[in-house]
Amino acid sequence: MLHFDSDYMRGAHPEVMRRLMETNLSQSVGYGSDEYTARAAGLILDACGLNRSESKVVFLTGGTQTNSTVIDSFTQRHQGVICAETGHINVHEAGAVEATGHKVLTLPSHEGKICATELDNYISDFFRDETWEHMVAPGMVYISFPTELGTIYTLKELEDISKVCHSHGITLYLDGARLGYGLAASNEVTLHDIARLCDVFYIGGTKVGTLFGEAVVVKDAARWLHSLSQVKRHGALLAKGRLLGIQFETLFTDDLYLRASRNAIVQAMKLKEGFLAAGFRLFMDSPTNQQFFILPNERLDALKETATFELWGPRGPEETPVRFVTDWGTTDEEIERLLIQLR
Repeated sequence: MLHFDSDYMRGAHPEVMRRLMETNLSQSVGYGSDEYTARAAGLILDACGLNRSESKVVFLTGGTQTNSTVIDSFTQRHQGVICAETGHINVHEAGAVEATGHKVLTLPSHEGKICATELDNYISDFFRDETWEHMVAPGMVYISFPTELGTIYTLKELEDISKVCHSHGITLYLDGARLGYGLAASNEVTLHDIARLCDVFYIGGTKVGTLFGEAVVVKDAARWLHSLSQVKRHGALLAKGRLLGIQFETLFTDDLYLRASRNAIVQAMKLKEGFLAAGFRLFMDSPTNQQFFILPNERLDALKETATFELWGPRGPEETPVRFVTDWGTTDEEIERLLIQLR
């Protein structure tokens, strides 16, 4: 079987596995206080163009855990978080954010993205309402790069959203579960731009080369003074924290994070070209490693005999949207086999 369901289906990049094996029998202090984690945090801050004495990196093990912990830590009890109606925290996290006591407040989705003008109007209208103190106040804006639909914000779109957030004193948080793939697909947005425009964001490892792990970057470390306590309160503090440090230290040595990410984009474009050449329509035009098509049900059923992928929503009466995902390890052979089976 060929597997294109998601980008977390393989284990870890061979370089990451090599370093884990090399350090397997070494002993270190726990909870991320080890030398590997310290080096990883320094490398990440350097890559982001942030000052090591002013910013910080906090490591967690998974995306949903990271989102719920960060949102709970950076918003007050009476506040909610704004996102696109298609946003991951609104659609695919089983109410994890709401479980921490923070309502998800949705805006219209424009191919997975929110619009800065609509965001500004939402926040302004909220505080113009004389009864606003009886409602859930917006305390954070959540975006992802790439979005849930594989699209990416332009640099101007990010700058406009950042300007709106900071003009209203609201935290801008970016979900970077697939950040490497978004950066590899963009011809203008860099990691420095993300760090410059966002208050807090995370660099995803689970889907981009690690066995598990996400690295939360906080631009102003003083805003999350008790991060370890907050992470532990959410059951998210890994005792063997060095396992996270070693993996991210490896990813951010010799530009491995972006080098590995670029492979997924190259393979995704080959996949897209093959589907279009075979006469199938796009459901969503994505420049990243998530590719969306509309398949006739009979072709879909035949392809499922040899490949796994996701239906993107309910099955239609005659045709259905589907998603195929490439990753850091996808090979030319896998793409060619898939296209042969498709034809």
